[in-house]
Amino acid sequence: MAMSVGSDSTHEDEGIVDINTTPLIDVMLVLLIMLIITIPLQTHSVALDLPQGNPPPSTEQPKVVTVAIDFDNSISWNGEPMTTEQDLQAHFSEAANQADQPEMHIHPNRLADYKTVAHVLADAQRLGITKLGIVGQDQFMEGQ
Repeated sequence: MAMSVGSDSTHEDEGIVDINTTPLIDVMLVLLIMLIITIPLQTHSVALDLPQGNPPPSTEQPKVVTVAIDFDNSISWNGEPMTTEQDLQAHFSEAANQADQPEMHIHPNRLADYKTVAHVLADAQRLGITKLGIVGQDQFMEGQ
């Protein structure tokens, strides 16, 4: 049983004149897959409601409460000395329960113990104070 690959009219010296379309099909399939993958990314959008214009600045100054920690670890609330920890916690609770919570400015002395400052900050956070900041940190910089 014999097998004939080509017709008898072709000679071995003749080349194949047909274009090899396999690489073209491969490139087209890759482009098609990339197109299919990127189309859903373009159709998904996030709706944002951005504010229009600039809001007017607040004319009302916020209420500020100053909590000072002195060099001997004594604590004062707006200049009024706190004799016990319960007094300070009562003031923190009262300030946290106000509708418009005041800003708390903590002024630690350079010589105050870290333990005392950390304790005051922890009490303020635990009792619900959200507007809290440490003021006067320039005294802790080198060379001062």
